[in-house]
Amino acid sequence: MRVLLPLLISQAQGMEMYREHRIGVVVPAYNEEALIGDTLSGIPDYVDRIYVVNDGSKDRTPQIVGEFQKKDGRIVLINHEKNMGVGKSIIDGYKAALKDGMDIVAVMAGDNQMDPAYLPDLLDPIVEGRADYTKGNRLLGPDYVRNMPKFRYIGNMILTFLTKIASGYWHIMDPQNGYTAISKKALETIPLDKVYTWYGYPNDLLVKLNVYGFRVLDVPIPAKYGREKSKIKYTKYILKVSWLLLRDFFWRLKEKYLLYNFHPLVFFYIFGILFLLVGTGGVLFAFYQKFVLHRAVLFYYLTLSLLVFAIGLIMFLFAMLFDMEEERRNYQKR
Repeated sequence: MRVLLPLLISQAQGMEMYREHRIGVVVPAYNEEALIGDTLSGIPDYVDRIYVVNDGSKDRTPQIVGEFQKKDGRIVLINHEKNMGVGKSIIDGYKAALKDGMDIVAVMAGDNQMDPAYLPDLLDPIVEGRADYTKGNRLLGPDYVRNMPKFRYIGNMILTFLTKIASGYWHIMDPQNGYTAISKKALETIPLDKVYTWYGYPNDLLVKLNVYGFRVLDVPIPAKYGREKSKIKYTKYILKVSWLLLRDFFWRLKEKYLLYNFHPLVFFYIFGILFLLVGTGGVLFAFYQKFVLHRAVLFYYLTLSLLVFAIGLIMFLFAMLFDMEEERRNYQKR
């Protein structure tokens, strides 16, 4: 019923589009022969175009998509000769959707992990002007995360916190969730060719959306895990994305609070980080002197290091507070 309702409304109005908006869906696919058919079969009829991006698959993924094309004229197959990353696949799908004049573009992975019944929940806030980018959130409570592997849940929480700091979207959760929808205006504004092309692309995209002032909204969507097998090596993934977020954090400060519009919070962040590093280094050096070299540590040296660390922590927390306030004000302006 959830999927059929938008279609019934559009038919009653004599239109084939979703609430007077043309909808495109990007389906990144890499070696998904087992599930790509189920994914394509489940995409609702109110979707105008389906952009399947075959990212250098070694199996029968492109052949299966080709068979579906014969039955469904909405499907557009984009082939990468070699594997270029899920981010690159989505970017190429976005570009194709822009050329075709889609008003909103959603992303549904080729492993059938994204329930099409929740697609209207992602589309409606954009249609109604309440958001420019919507994303699924599997972390709102135990009912939503019970199907998520524990290691994946812990890693997700770590990256959620780091992404909040890097992106400035303090209200968002589950930034790794790839079930998203984005407006045409946002796609035309952000530099798509500069978005990270591998698994850290949703985090990187959030940073860019924040710099350009777009509204992001979380949508509660339960985790869905079935026959699919994750291709992510999580230890390497977390380390790689953490480094990406660190670079994105300083890029956002430069672009948003120095070049586009000056705000003193950038200095609170920078000096807070410096004081934290110096204070931490001083405490570690004092412990090294005491417990490794067995030398007497001057009390004032350790006290000074702790004081510097405390000042740095306070400055960093004040910077976060200013950042949150700036985000709140930007949402109120809209």
